[in-house]
Amino acid sequence: MEEVMTKERLESYRSNKMEILELDYVLENRWRSDTMIGNDVIFDYSKGYPMPQSVTGFDYEKYSRLQERDLRRKKKLEAECKEIEDFVSGITDSVTRRIFRIYYIDGRKNVTQRDVAKKIHLDRSRVSRKIDDFLKNAQKAQNAHL
Repeated sequence: MEEVMTKERLESYRSNKMEILELDYVLENRWRSDTMIGNDVIFDYSKGYPMPQSVTGFDYEKYSRLQERDLRRKKKLEAECKEIEDFVSGITDSVTRRIFRIYYIDGRKNVTQRDVAKKIHLDRSRVSRKIDDFLKNAQKAQNAHL
């Protein structure tokens, strides 16, 4: 079942994109981290009786577990971002699609509705109304299909 598109999901897009970049960096560079060095105790029987010895080395189990976790998180975020991009590109009205793309997808972190209004030559209140009306109508259409 597809989730309903909300303002919160749309607004999380930029944060998700940034988190994907951070996860990419971590996935590529985790093996270099000192946190992957682990130590353990083994028993040395070379003298006929067990003598505990400390062994230090790369903790491959921890590395694999963390890589898998972060890879799953990255795939989930990428799927969410793709769903949002598909939603925006599926908007049939050109002005509304441009508003959503500029405000939610292309926009920098602090882009305002006033900035969007300047770019597409509308009043800020019309930009806000178009966003609210479109999301309300999209939610009604989705509820009708259920």
